[in-house]
Amino acid sequence: MSAAVPARPAYHTATSQEEIQANLADIQRRILAACQRAGRDPAEVRLLPVSKTVDEARIRMAYATGCRLLGENKVQEAYGKWESMQDLSDLDWAVIGHLQTNKAKFVARFAKEFQALDNLRVAEALDRRLQEEGRALDVFVQVNTSGEASKFGLVPDQVMEFARALPAYSALRVRGLMTLALFSSDQNHVRPCFRLLHSLRDQLRQEAPQGPDFAELSMGMSGDFEWAIEEGATTVRVGQAIFGSRVLPDSHYWPEAAKR
Repeated sequence: MSAAVPARPAYHTATSQEEIQANLADIQRRILAACQRAGRDPAEVRLLPVSKTVDEARIRMAYATGCRLLGENKVQEAYGKWESMQDLSDLDWAVIGHLQTNKAKFVARFAKEFQALDNLRVAEALDRRLQEEGRALDVFVQVNTSGEASKFGLVPDQVMEFARALPAYSALRVRGLMTLALFSSDQNHVRPCFRLLHSLRDQLRQEAPQGPDFAELSMGMSGDFEWAIEEGATTVRVGQAIFGSRVLPDSHYWPEAAKR
């Protein structure tokens, strides 16, 4: 029997630089505590603040606190923010949501990272556009570890074959794997998603062709990042616990998935 979907936590909307800074400090304390419980070095874990739906004014507040890399789901939203904040020359962007091939040109133009690679057509389109731009892109391969039809990502059994094809795309710098865990307040349902990704990473590092080292594990969000750290996450993607609850449901950010 599957676990009931928990009520969405209500996060206070941070409207000042001081509130954003306090939230970031609280998350960093929680990251430190999770690392201590797991016997890990906190330097191994990177916090990726997720700014989807966050307006430019509050993004600038986050920048003022020291944020230099932000995650966005929707390519057009991210591209618009990048264009409007060109004065912040050291602010980088990670696209963490599903990408259609016809939007690869935008990601190739501005993004530092792409964390949702699960299709060789997208890999080819990104590589071609990146070659034209004279750029390279850090990428994470997305894996559907929860088995939910509403989520994108490779089936775990497909990951090895997919990895073997990636060295052909020289502009893509493969960093690791990414997943979205089951949305549940029960760690007994959530942790297996993280453990599966960790296991796949270890297998890839032993068996994948030379080139990609698959060192990184991007997993864990506002409601479960501490469990993810305890299971080996090297990047945690936290948005609402920093900026506040979003009005729109997750299906807004993966609209194609809702139709599958």
